[in-house]
Amino acid sequence: MTRPATSFDLFGTLVEVADAGSPAEAIAAELAERGSPVPDDWEQQYRTPQVETEHGAELPLPEHVGAVLDTADGSPPDRELIQTAVLAAFDRPVRTRPGAVDAVATMADRGPVGLLSNCSVPGLVDRTLRRSELDPDQFEAVVTSVGCGWRKPDRRAFEAVASRLSVPIRYITHVGDNPETDGGAVEAGAKIILVDDVPLTELPARVKPDGGE
Repeated sequence: MTRPATSFDLFGTLVEVADAGSPAEAIAAELAERGSPVPDDWEQQYRTPQVETEHGAELPLPEHVGAVLDTADGSPPDRELIQTAVLAAFDRPVRTRPGAVDAVATMADRGPVGLLSNCSVPGLVDRTLRRSELDPDQFEAVVTSVGCGWRKPDRRAFEAVASRLSVPIRYITHVGDNPETDGGAVEAGAKIILVDDVPLTELPARVKPDGGE
């Protein structure tokens, strides 16, 4: 018998992170600190798509930044330096949301639990989990858009976490905070719970052992 599974969104659902202001400015500062100044039209180029992608696909942010720098002077950029600078630009304090720890622990007792997060920065989700009060070992699968290649609400993102949890997608209840992105779970065939409707502190009592509400 297939046990019901739960996938959680991370940012805005289980944790909150401090606003670091403009990502473009933060990345530029980290690049300059590592000896890689940005072009004069950096802000404009940063806001302009540099790499064509399929609808719903995730483009790693370091790849976008590298394309901007490559365009600037024609020389190949240092990919490792860029990845380090981009991750450092998002180095922000992490706050675990009320009820998050108990909600994940309770759902893990009922069936497999995964994490499904839209994040274009490699390494950021893992670092955020380590800095939170959550227990990373309770997540049987950690799926990021930059890792699987697809951003919510694309159904392929939800199919990726279902595959990693080894359950049919209809057995998954996805818990998130954004009706537009997390809401894609319904079209993909999963159930959806939004924390604005059901706070994390109330989640364990609202979800039945069979995965229904």
